[in-house]
Amino acid sequence: MRLNLQTDYALRLLMFLAAEGRQASVDSIAEAFGVSRHHLMKVAQQLAALGYVEARRGRGGGLVLAREPATIVVGEVVRALESTGQFVECFDAGTNTCRIRGGCGLQGALRLALGDFMARLDRYTLADLVPDRPRFERLLDRSTG
Repeated sequence: MRLNLQTDYALRLLMFLAAEGRQASVDSIAEAFGVSRHHLMKVAQQLAALGYVEARRGRGGGLVLAREPATIVVGEVVRALESTGQFVECFDAGTNTCRIRGGCGLQGALRLALGDFMARLDRYTLADLVPDRPRFERLLDRSTG
């Protein structure tokens, strides 16, 4: 399975905020990861709408986590951002044109695998993704310096 770029950026943004433990600008996060500010801004807006981050406007504004890192479950974030209902064509009855639908075991196997994947992510919180905050910050400093 491959997560879409939006989910990848969202998880990186959340990890950055968890490691920083304070407010950060979209510009500083984009620079730290070497990613598009424009794309990251869209992701930040979506995370704010979902209640994971708080966006503060104006001079001195930026992003902060809206919840404690230990309460943000990784699987929930991924579900909110990924369209797993269309993992493969046969998952969507409305657009499915697969000629072997109902005659193969692939759909069932993939549903189980996807369920296992998400169940594994449900075991992790944002706090688990940044267990060593100083090391995380050093790695980001090294990539921008």
